[in-house]
Amino acid sequence: MILPILFIAESENKGKGVFTAEPISINTTIEISPIILFNAEERKMIEKTKLYNYIFEWGEDKLQAALGMGYISMYNHNYQANCEYDMDYENETISIKTIRNIEAGEELFINYNATYNDKTPIWFDVK
Repeated sequence: MILPILFIAESENKGKGVFTAEPISINTTIEISPIILFNAEERKMIEKTKLYNYIFEWGEDKLQAALGMGYISMYNHNYQANCEYDMDYENETISIKTIRNIEAGEELFINYNATYNDKTPIWFDVK
């Protein structure tokens, strides 16, 4: 499920990102998508490819990886994200929900640290 008002467009200094054509209210689930699950051995291989930037750590031990279908892997990172994601390990889905009201035309961001306001530097910000 992806809300039909979402679209992919160029994001300033971030390649492509997910945007909304219409306003979205706080606490709205905007996407629920299945994942492709990779075991720990497959994850190590993927981490040597461009897909590394699009996978999520998966499982309680975080040794597996998941590639989100739909738009899931296209949401850009922001330390002050306007959306959050939730991983459903049992059903092998990732969902995205707004954490504040969103304006039409606004880019939708998640925090790659898994908590919307976690300011811990992520891999591409570590110098």
